[in-house]
Amino acid sequence: MDRAAKRELVANLHNVFDNTGVVVVAHYTGLTVAQMTDYRQRLRQAGGQVKVAKNRLAKLALQDTPAAGIADLFTGPTCISYSQDPITAAKVAVSYAKENDKLVILGGAMGGNVLDDKGVKALAELPSLDELRAKLIGLLNAPATKIARTIKEPSAKLARVLQAKASQDEAA
Repeated sequence: MDRAAKRELVANLHNVFDNTGVVVVAHYTGLTVAQMTDYRQRLRQAGGQVKVAKNRLAKLALQDTPAAGIADLFTGPTCISYSQDPITAAKVAVSYAKENDKLVILGGAMGGNVLDDKGVKALAELPSLDELRAKLIGLLNAPATKIARTIKEPSAKLARVLQAKASQDEAA
């Protein structure tokens, strides 16, 4: 890799560390190409990406970013998983690590917060942004539905009473 390509890679990684919601650092020793491709595809489908970079270049890219505290994680064969959504990369990385024990999560960063492996796993258990939005919309719609049902209920009771009275009159 020539110097220009290295500068471009460092600039791209600096942008990733500076602007993404979450960064997960993991060791991938022993993963086959097919397994790594599968991991990349899963993360891409969820809205994230995986990058493998030299540790020295990653540490250079980390300088002057909120995620600078994770520089110590870059030892050995590491890959970086990241996404704009603060939950997606952690969720996909943890689920893939459960299926394949060769992917070992070392830690990560969410903004300026440095996470250890337990922190990443705890982050993965949280609902995603889309799930939270759906729950919020459901909560906002629930009172309107209850009000409509409450307003409609007295007239429905009256209709049932009248129907019962009509049925009694016909039977007599």
